[in-house]
Amino acid sequence: MSDPLRRIDALVEEDNTLPALQVRQQLRLAAGLTQAEVADAIGVKRLAVARWEAGTTQPHRGNRRAYAHLLRKLAEKYPDAAVEGASDER
Repeated sequence: MSDPLRRIDALVEEDNTLPALQVRQQLRLAAGLTQAEVADAIGVKRLAVARWEAGTTQPHRGNRRAYAHLLRKLAEKYPDAAVEGASDER
């Protein structure tokens, strides 16, 4: 398979779906991460993460890929926090 076909397959198979707004914050808090730490890992400003969690903006393609990946990994590690409506209290 040529490189363009592999890149196309990767785009089609890629899951950049983001969880509900409340779940995004719950996952971050479950991991004990600050918005600044998430922003630093993705390469954006803390305000961007705050806006993503509030739903006022959506991450653009590259940032969305990284943010979705982070949230998937956190959901695997903290499955209880990945449930919509879960309590932030632990």
